[in-house]
Amino acid sequence: MVDRESRQTGAAPLFWPRPPCQGGRSDDVKKHIVMLTPALIFLLFLCAVMTGASYFYNTRLFYVELVLLLAAVGVVIFCMKRAQKYTYELLGHMGEILSDTQRGVLTSFPLPVLVTDIEGQIVWYNDLFRDRVLSGGDLYDGNIAQVANIDHTVDCPEKGVNIVRAGREYTVFFSNAAKHEEQLKIFYFVDDTVVKHFAHEYHITRPCIAIILIDNYEELQQNAKENERSQIFAEIETTVEKYFSANKAFICKTDRDRFVAIVEKQYLDQMVKQRFDVLDSVRGISASENMTATLSIGIGVGAKDLTESEQMARQALDMCLGRGGDQAALRSKEGYEFFGGVSKGVEKRTKVKARIVASALQELIESHENVIVMGHQFADMDSLGSAVGIYRVAKSMGKDACICIDPTRHLVASLMALLKENGYTGAFRSPEEVLPTITPDTLLVVVDTHLKHFVQSYDVYAACKTVVVIDHHRKTIGHIDNAVIFYHEPYASSASEMVAEMLPYFGEKRRINRVEAEALLAGIMLDTKNFIMRAGVRTFEAAAYLRRMGADTVEARRLFSTSMDEYRSRTRIISSAQVYRNCAIAGVKEPLEHVKLVAPQAADELLNISGVDASFSIYEYDGGVSISARSMGAVNVQVIMEQLGGGGHQTMAATQLKDITFDEAREKLLEAIDRYYTTNVKKSK
Repeated sequence: MVDRESRQTGAAPLFWPRPPCQGGRSDDVKKHIVMLTPALIFLLFLCAVMTGASYFYNTRLFYVELVLLLAAVGVVIFCMKRAQKYTYELLGHMGEILSDTQRGVLTSFPLPVLVTDIEGQIVWYNDLFRDRVLSGGDLYDGNIAQVANIDHTVDCPEKGVNIVRAGREYTVFFSNAAKHEEQLKIFYFVDDTVVKHFAHEYHITRPCIAIILIDNYEELQQNAKENERSQIFAEIETTVEKYFSANKAFICKTDRDRFVAIVEKQYLDQMVKQRFDVLDSVRGISASENMTATLSIGIGVGAKDLTESEQMARQALDMCLGRGGDQAALRSKEGYEFFGGVSKGVEKRTKVKARIVASALQELIESHENVIVMGHQFADMDSLGSAVGIYRVAKSMGKDACICIDPTRHLVASLMALLKENGYTGAFRSPEEVLPTITPDTLLVVVDTHLKHFVQSYDVYAACKTVVVIDHHRKTIGHIDNAVIFYHEPYASSASEMVAEMLPYFGEKRRINRVEAEALLAGIMLDTKNFIMRAGVRTFEAAAYLRRMGADTVEARRLFSTSMDEYRSRTRIISSAQVYRNCAIAGVKEPLEHVKLVAPQAADELLNISGVDASFSIYEYDGGVSISARSMGAVNVQVIMEQLGGGGHQTMAATQLKDITFDEAREKLLEAIDRYYTTNVKKSK
């Protein structure tokens, strides 16, 4: 403890007095200084004796030691005088800062109290602070930073500042105290170690409900041999029960393909660290025809009671199934957290749901005055093709229908031109033209997306009270949650496939013509890369139906033809590719014509490189940076794009980054790829 003047000059006494912890009493401080005097006199006496003894051995050494002894005596006298002077100055300074009444109040205060100046320099503390916080020691002329990491330059937070000191936990509150020209900070240390211990125990022992579902129970039941079924399901059940029992959870089988578990938060955290490796264990159980079992796990975390936790677990499970299954999802107040999801979605071979949705959609169209069909921003072949199918159904039912699409921001110029040549001149309307036509009796059908922020026009979506969603992308956060029909099939190859499956159930009067069939076929061809990726049995059945409606595969393929300029732009992107961890990453900083169209095409072509499991095309667009991602299935690009705020499918995904440079976006992509290989792949390639 020094006064402000001595701190500024850097001067400090050689012998520091004990801080005035006893209320700043001068007698107490003088007593400690007096206690130093006998020790100093004794040391000087020993030095004098040794000096005198040296006279009989070496006269020259005697005179040297005598000079040094006299110098030492002078220094000691000087320092004692200076320490005494400093003590009186210090006590006078303390008397100016804290009055006797203030010191008396703070000394008897039932909490440890510390007083600092505006710079954080310690000027006073009471006995409780010394005994409890400093463990009986003293902190001479210290700073608050030596006690705790507290930013004293700002106002005290409402809940104080939590610190740990000498094995105890404190909540520190502080405030300003003004006295004349001195501005002080007073810190109050509340020892709440026991309270925080029980609060921590309460938090980590909170029960969380988990709902576990065997994704492909029906398929395993149908494809497994008679003598394998009981063995397979018994193995799955044993694996699940052992895993949750090992984590101190109560688990109960509630249905043939469903379990419910209750697990404490502390053990759930262990499962999170292990990234729910039970998914891998169950995936190793296979039936005939190489069909493996998969689980979906939905967990409610941080709920106020068990009822809310169960509701959150159901929401998490729905999100898992909407993302293709074979994963775990944690639903908390802050949102969702996903684990797993590295395998492909299991294709459902039944079309019962398509028939039910077609019947419900037909009733909705009949009961509404007009119909608006809308896809996603920068409409592609799948978005427009599926929209055309729904538009034709609505028009054939005598309803006023239109397709909402931005005429300047789309990737389907060739298809739109073909449709306009065949009677679709008035079918396309911009969002500005659509908004005035919306009434309470308007039906909005959203196709090829389920995200609010990615629809062609959010204003159109917000203005419509009745909404239907038809989409095949894996469900992600921010989905449309007010749809009366949410037809979502993540295993489907495309939205065009889903619409083509529904068309026969609308009746013969709702038949589509050749051009409309080709539009739907082009949408399927786009998302399956010409029936190579994600093409299942139902994909080919939908394509066969469109062929019966007159679709020509050659004409549909012509819709994908590009100009020479587009081809050159695509080639420039491809030529910039570099391979990083079996991922081809390409992109050019300079503006390119039709970059929104050619960049995804470049990502597709990069997959033809030997040893490349995934490809990413980076390009600047609309004041930000966009990334198109593709894979052949070995890498789940949806998981990588979700880390950057995007989404999509396991083999096709994308994202848009705002307020970021090209190089920063590329660095973020590399970090996301690293995290993917670290957390989702057992062995990095």
